[in-house]
Amino acid sequence: MASWPLEFWLFGAMLAGVALFHRAALRIALGGVTAISLYKILASPFAAGPGLAGFGTHLQHESVVLSNLLLLLLGFALLAEHFERSELPALLPRWLPDDWKGCFALLALVFVLSAFLDNIAAAMIGGAIAHTVFRGRLHIGYLAAIVAASNAGGAGSVVGDTTTTMLWIAGVSPLEVLEAFIGSAVALVVCGVPASIQQQAWSPIQKDESAHVHIDGVRLAVVGFMLLAAIGTNVLVNTRWADTSQRFPFLGVAVWVALLMAAPWRPPAWRLLPGAFKGSIFLLALVLAASMMPVERLPPASWSTALGLGFLSAAFDNIPLTALALKQGGYDWGFLAYAVGFGGSMLWFGSSAGVALANMYPEARSVGLWLTRGWYVAVAYVAGFLVMLGLIGFQPGSVPARHPAVSLMTRSLSP
Repeated sequence: MASWPLEFWLFGAMLAGVALFHRAALRIALGGVTAISLYKILASPFAAGPGLAGFGTHLQHESVVLSNLLLLLLGFALLAEHFERSELPALLPRWLPDDWKGCFALLALVFVLSAFLDNIAAAMIGGAIAHTVFRGRLHIGYLAAIVAASNAGGAGSVVGDTTTTMLWIAGVSPLEVLEAFIGSAVALVVCGVPASIQQQAWSPIQKDESAHVHIDGVRLAVVGFMLLAAIGTNVLVNTRWADTSQRFPFLGVAVWVALLMAAPWRPPAWRLLPGAFKGSIFLLALVLAASMMPVERLPPASWSTALGLGFLSAAFDNIPLTALALKQGGYDWGFLAYAVGFGGSMLWFGSSAGVALANMYPEARSVGLWLTRGWYVAVAYVAGFLVMLGLIGFQPGSVPARHPAVSLMTRSLSP
């Protein structure tokens, strides 16, 4: 451990500070990312080059990811509020079982939604439903399970997660990614059952729907319009203009265009934006700090390396990890999709879905509580991986053609 680069120690100190001093979390995050940036500029060259020039190139490369994340976090915060105010969640107890199986059914719904939607949207819709059916009292372990369900659902779908979309535009067949659903389904059961039992004991699910429910169809239409805009943009950009997808935050802009177009019919709750923006800046600071960690080469491709990447993606940005794996080749792409997709669930900041849900539920921003109360997520990750290994085996796929968008990313990661 003494030979670990100083960046890792600075990042660890930053996370420890956030975990121990919640009230100063924003200041600690901003101070941590500033310290890491200064160290990288002065003493540890970026992958893109040394000094301010390397820092500028790194920021330029990360700007689209960060912009997309900011726009999505703010946009989906307003979307989740639209969904909750539509009062549809208040009707769900009519169909959900009124014991722990109802808690699990909600996780399964998030899983299915994430296979078609962006996993941020699936997690935030799940969080909005849970806020209603559990009367605002969510166990941190169950919050971790919602994130795990959203990441599990996206792992086998090329439109469900940024990393699987990267594999798709690089030339990997969607059928090769589909096998990740085997591990995801196992992981959903392994972590979902104990999380559901835990949540039912913490705050039981409502047995009956709320009285005097009036479904606001217009708000539901606004939610659907925003989600269709996100899905359509994701598919269109990545199939027809993927070479420009790393140059502009298409997805985030599409969500906001849809939101503003629908505003005359149902104005969003603009009052939520200041709090959401403050939380988003805190989270973006963590994401930017993680992107500067010196993970610039991987061990030889194997099932054990893929397994390790899942644990690594819990703490580091899984987008550059996926780009490095594409550059290296030799992976079974279904295993890789499962590892970097679901693996990020093991820590709250390890995936965009976790970052988004922590914005809705700030009490989740504790590494210690996430690990101790959501310990079954890590167990589920290993269980799902081993089942995949036993059923289908690790079979390296073909090396995908270098798509311009992926080539641009991998060049920026080269030392």
